[in-house]
Amino acid sequence: MTDLMNPSAALAKRVAGVRFTKVGKLYHFDVGEYSVSPGDYVIVETVRGRQMGQVMGFTERDAATEYRTILRPATPRDLALRAEWEAKQPEALRICQERAKALGGYDAVKFVAALYNYEGTTLTFLYSTEDKVDINRLQRDVSRLFSAKVDFRQIGPRDVAKLLGGFGACGIERCCSTFLTDFSPVSIKMAKAQGISLNPSEITGMCGRLRCCLVYEYEQYAEARKHLPKRNKRVGTPFGEGRVVDVFPLSDMVSVLIEEQGVKLVARKDLVPLDELKALAKKASEPCNKHGDGDCECGKPKGQRRADKQPPRRTDTSDENSSSDA
Repeated sequence: MTDLMNPSAALAKRVAGVRFTKVGKLYHFDVGEYSVSPGDYVIVETVRGRQMGQVMGFTERDAATEYRTILRPATPRDLALRAEWEAKQPEALRICQERAKALGGYDAVKFVAALYNYEGTTLTFLYSTEDKVDINRLQRDVSRLFSAKVDFRQIGPRDVAKLLGGFGACGIERCCSTFLTDFSPVSIKMAKAQGISLNPSEITGMCGRLRCCLVYEYEQYAEARKHLPKRNKRVGTPFGEGRVVDVFPLSDMVSVLIEEQGVKLVARKDLVPLDELKALAKKASEPCNKHGDGDCECGKPKGQRRADKQPPRRTDTSDENSSSDA
């Protein structure tokens, strides 16, 4: 029986992608004996204890990977419990902030969120700091105030911005809070390739790090620049010879400064690479003064020079002479 006729057999070859936060990473679990669909809530066991997540979709199983199995689908009671404990999170965060202030030594620490698991057995405080602090002292103090197991987890500036949300410099909601599930490495090189000003206000996000959106078009710019001349290169154009003053990768054009005519916008197909042509012409006009085993002024191609230096092949007529003697 084919997988199309047996949906359960097809499902057994796939794993479910489960998300624990609104805009978070996907973690894959074996569906086991349960039939679940995208949008369903399930209970799974993680390294941080038992959690509730939402099934976002399915993907092919990797034979080399071991997957945890979904414990069971979430019940209405589970969903009600999660809502109840989520309502207590702001109060838990306030208590933590007050205890940190009372103990002292945590002025450089920003406590961002308090997160209960769906059944209230685990409470995780998320915090951010650039300094080295002894968080264990605060953890021991706060643990006495809650019946749940208390954990503290440090996060980076990008994660803080993701949790807080808000609007970016472009005027719309931050990418990290709306659709980015992971952070890609961003570098100054990406801004340079796209011709973006290196002014910190132009390339820095609300988190104080380079903007995530610098990654989006970088590959297209890098690929387009491979086929265009760099700035200050001498090129030939339909308007005459000139020097490249700016490059427009996405439009496949450059602006060229031409004497007595000013700046002209020229498409790549109309450019002549003068520097490369002059270098090739100079190399072709130079006499050959060395090839392999000695000096040479012949100016012939290397293959022809080798042929000229070969002695004529000797024809072996010993067999013919032997025949004539016979």
